Amino acid sequence: MTKKRKRKLNTKGIILFLIIIIIIIALCIFFIVKPSKEQEEDNLMINLYNQELTKANELKEDYGLNLNITYEYNDEIAKDHIISQSIKEGSKLKEGDTLNIVVSLGKLDKEKLASDNINELGKVPIMMYHGIVNTEDNEYTGGNVDKDGYNRTAKAFREDLEFYYENGYRMVSLKDYINGQIDTEYGKSPIVLTFDDGLENNIKVTGLDDDGNIIIDENSAVGILESFKKEHPDMNVTATFFVNGGMFNQPEYNEKILKWLVANGYDVGNHTQNHLDIKTSSSDQVQKEIAYVYDELEKYIPGEYVNIIALPFGSPYVKTHENYQYVLNTTYNNKTYETIGALRVGWEPEVSPFNKDFDPTFLKRCRAYDNNGEEFDIEMVFNMLETTKYISDGNENTIVTSEDNQDQVSSDLTQEIIYY
Repeated sequence: MTKKRKRKLNTKGIILFLIIIIIIIALCIFFIVKPSKEQEEDNLMINLYNQELTKANELKEDYGLNLNITYEYNDEIAKDHIISQSIKEGSKLKEGDTLNIVVSLGKLDKEKLASDNINELGKVPIMMYHGIVNTEDNEYTGGNVDKDGYNRTAKAFREDLEFYYENGYRMVSLKDYINGQIDTEYGKSPIVLTFDDGLENNIKVTGLDDDGNIIIDENSAVGILESFKKEHPDMNVTATFFVNGGMFNQPEYNEKILKWLVANGYDVGNHTQNHLDIKTSSSDQVQKEIAYVYDELEKYIPGEYVNIIALPFGSPYVKTHENYQYVLNTTYNNKTYETIGALRVGWEPEVSPFNKDFDPTFLKRCRAYDNNGEEFDIEMVFNMLETTKYISDGNENTIVTSEDNQDQVSSDLTQEIIYY
């Protein structure tokens, strides 16, 4: 064979070899990049009917879905199994899709509801705090820092939170309580925490981290609450802080504090600019002081604060006082603010938001202090609640109570009412 002939064969062989390599590479790319039929099917919504709730949670994690869950009693579907879904089977799933599901509470068992003392017409404690002071040098009763018990030691506050938790209480926000949106788990009882005066020790900032975020003193009220949140993720830790004109008295950090609070599940409300005694003030002064705080909150956290006022000194003490109308409807500098709720200085638990006597514009609170079981201190209040407290059925869409309470139920409710 001639050299020329050999060169032609070698060239053809090389070309053939390269073609084979290119085909192999193309096939590899095709099968790697192109999803398999099974992979395509993985992106499709499945039928969740009668499957366990955990399956919906898996879909949420796998596809980045927004999962909304409502509960209802069902005679045919077992507890914690899915009754219905908003995304149809076979639909393509995308990150950020919202999946609404209805989950069964199981068969309605009125005997069990009765034996578990479920009572959503029971009373709810709205706890009133002021300062949380990191000291153990205390000459007063229990955890009281001052004679009247308006300020509490950090140690006592930690013990309060553990006490609430161990006695079956779970936090709800004040605004949710007012709006009757209580999703406390079955057999547990709602509790609301409030703080007046916007004191520095409510959320003391010790500096900023490298990203410009506030560093919160672990012995301030919020520092303690955040630590408790990590230890008890089922507590739904939240509170409402009622501020005066100085906010939290840390001018260089106040804006960051306000934004941090609402971003982390807390609420901020109004306590007048200068802790005004509304009963003894002019109507103009009342409106000016209330409007000032609302204006400041609107400037820093527009639309994210709560239109609720904690009445300084609990004043006025009756809604018939001539100034009370300005608490609920405030007009100043051509701006009007509507207030949906007002809090008094405390003594006893308040009625359920489903009670016909519920009045969000004049709510009682319980003073969080120690007084040897007297004068509506913590011990006395929670002893009273043993037989009167709100105990949840775990379903935001139903209200469960004894037939004995029928005459106490509000006529304006949209939820299903179940009597046993």
